[in-house]
Amino acid sequence: MSKKLLSIQYKINDGTAEGGAVLSHTNLNIMRDILGAEQVDVYGVHDYAKKKTIWDKIVGLYDFCNSRHYGLTKKKLNEIINLSENYDFIFIDRSVFGIIAKKLKEKKYQGKIITLFHNFEPVFFRSVLPKFYPIKPIYLRSVINNELWACQYSDVVIALNKRDNDMIIKNYNRSADVLIPVSFPDNYNPTENEKQARFTNPPTALFFGTNCLPNNEAILWFVEEVFPHVNIKLQIVGKNMDQLRDEIPTHPDIEIHGTVPDLSEYIINADFMVLPIFKGSGMKVKTCESMMYGKHIIGSSETFEGYDVDYSKIGALANTKEEFISAIEKIISDNPLRYNAYTRDLFLKNFSSASTKEKLKSILT
Repeated sequence: MSKKLLSIQYKINDGTAEGGAVLSHTNLNIMRDILGAEQVDVYGVHDYAKKKTIWDKIVGLYDFCNSRHYGLTKKKLNEIINLSENYDFIFIDRSVFGIIAKKLKEKKYQGKIITLFHNFEPVFFRSVLPKFYPIKPIYLRSVINNELWACQYSDVVIALNKRDNDMIIKNYNRSADVLIPVSFPDNYNPTENEKQARFTNPPTALFFGTNCLPNNEAILWFVEEVFPHVNIKLQIVGKNMDQLRDEIPTHPDIEIHGTVPDLSEYIINADFMVLPIFKGSGMKVKTCESMMYGKHIIGSSETFEGYDVDYSKIGALANTKEEFISAIEKIISDNPLRYNAYTRDLFLKNFSSASTKEKLKSILT
């Protein structure tokens, strides 16, 4: 008899190309491929389409104070417990839902509980929450409680990289059972013209990502500190990134786009990527996606965290204003092909869905 799996996700995929959502959707498709699509169901915790009433907000505050957040309520928790008896595996897609693992064990669930750490969440939330957010300490306590429960009550813990695993060991006295890096479905089949295209003059550098504090700080820093000193066109693309127009000086060589119907055309047509990310945890999905398209990437240590790469072949490692300027000047001087075969080959070998399938398959036995 085929085994069944219930994936508990923040929200059911709505087509939003956000890093965490992309990772969730990718892993979901891999598990469906392993077990069979009809054997894998999804429970979306967050009612993103529902307009919140005042009463909903009051109840939400109560849930939040009881370590149920990201839309998780007592009612939904009970629904998950009741559903669980029909499944051999419960895949908890984020460690902030560790309370689910705790309640399942308390109710004597007999299947295998698997929890994926998208990040070491206390570090992540410290980076995305405003510095003077009034309930920040309460939020972080809830996050820590859930991650601790995830470690105590999950049969299998998955982390993305060694850095996150080291933090899990240090803070929760539990090691991840397996490291499965960010992966991405291979949606690109480069044409010969794309493989042979050279940089334009001036070249176009692309930054893409959702409007959030680490991304916003990154691109605002780049525009202020690096852009005035290099001869490039800069494109900024991503969900709600158009909201930054008031903060970025109008310039003929800077384009800002919010949500676009097809991000791939921007990536393919860019000469290289600039990803100056300085805060966060986990791994950056935008790095993996850029690799899939065979792009040159000039990024920070955070950008490449979890990716074992040769910086001189992928583009460049840069963490300061001077390093970014120097790296951009060098790549312009080198005038390479837009298509970076090294980056593309490394993606196919280590970071495509096919490359991570066997690791997930070993868990679903």
